[in-house]
Amino acid sequence: MPQASSMSIIKVKNIELITFSVIFVTLAVALPWLAHQFNLAGPTFLPMHLFVLTAGLLFGWRAGLMVGLFTPLVSYLTSGMPLAPVLPQITLEVMAYGFFAGLFREKLKLNIYFSLLLALLAGRLILLTTVWILGTSFLASLTALEKAITLGWPGILIQLALVPMLVIKLKKIFESRSFKAES
Repeated sequence: MPQASSMSIIKVKNIELITFSVIFVTLAVALPWLAHQFNLAGPTFLPMHLFVLTAGLLFGWRAGLMVGLFTPLVSYLTSGMPLAPVLPQITLEVMAYGFFAGLFREKLKLNIYFSLLLALLAGRLILLTTVWILGTSFLASLTALEKAITLGWPGILIQLALVPMLVIKLKKIFESRSFKAES
């Protein structure tokens, strides 16, 4: 298995980036829908985040940003979830996950694990800021952040365990299909 620290993002043409982003949005919308069919709460297991983070780590900040933007919007339009009152904050939070995961990998050349961890922190800070800006007190924003972390710790652990493995596996598949890793 290749070292995660030595792996770079996969460089694809714009049309391929859009195609892969659409596929990842579809997966990121389908997985929460499937989880809800088995009463696996979204705020606890965070299934939407998995493919957003993977897109950023695998294809860079543009894919992470696109998948992060469109996933909650498409999910809302197709399933009504997340609920309209929290849609703006979830959209910005999920966009931040994908954007920062890709930025840390692509521009700062950080390894997968460190990029993932920093992206998770950045996303939580965006959540805190968004909730605060949208009209609640800073203390209420801190409470929302605390709730997101205490409720979502199983999902955070799942992300830390599965996303790096998923990125490494998908990178092998894409590279065997003649896509080239960016140096």
